Amino acid sequence: MAFGERRCTYPECILSLKEIMDIAKIIDHTALKPDATKNKIIQLTREAKRYGFASVCVNPAWVKLAARELNNSGVNVCTVIGFPLGANTTETKVFETVDAIKNGAVEVDMVINIGELKDKNDVYVEKDIKSVVKAAAGKAVVKIIIETCLLNQEEKVRACKIASKSGADFVKTSTGFSSSGARVEDVKLMRSIVGNDLGVKAAGGIHTREEAVEMVEAGASRIGTSSGVAIVED
Repeated sequence: MAFGERRCTYPECILSLKEIMDIAKIIDHTALKPDATKNKIIQLTREAKRYGFASVCVNPAWVKLAARELNNSGVNVCTVIGFPLGANTTETKVFETVDAIKNGAVEVDMVINIGELKDKNDVYVEKDIKSVVKAAAGKAVVKIIIETCLLNQEEKVRACKIASKSGADFVKTSTGFSSSGARVEDVKLMRSIVGNDLGVKAAGGIHTREEAVEMVEAGASRIGTSSGVAIVED
């Protein structure tokens, strides 16, 4: 399918040709490194407003600041839950979610418990995701990070099916903090599993407009990147 032709029924996944060409509208402008400072977060929000990014994605400690800077801007505030390893307890992830929403987040990207998935403890993984979805209570979009670089093909398929079954809004490729990031073949696989029911977010290692376009062609409806400005100015 040629770039710009894909159509999905899920609201977050409907990309017109105009929206694709203005790729800023599907970018989560990201600053998740541990050394990000207050000034870095403020710069991130100003860039997001200038270019019209979908959201800024920041660590939980910066949600309140980002929400204040982006008030009435049309740019969402996104944060991460159980990041970057996913090995937090479910109770911790729930608390993080509730706290983030209280501070102004309207999107949360949650890392699954990868070890439990590999142990084929799908009941645990499903409960973990459902608990965060319930905590979001319709107040925030929930994206599920499956960390594709750590999974084999069967595990990727199972993770996507569990996320879909659990009421999540998106599946997401990567944290960007593991051995590698988004790959076109993984995005294609994820889209083939979730169909039109969920969004697919490609994140990790996307630095150029060409790379972002390849991900959208493969089925991504959101791009997570710290190179948002470079991509839109390319």
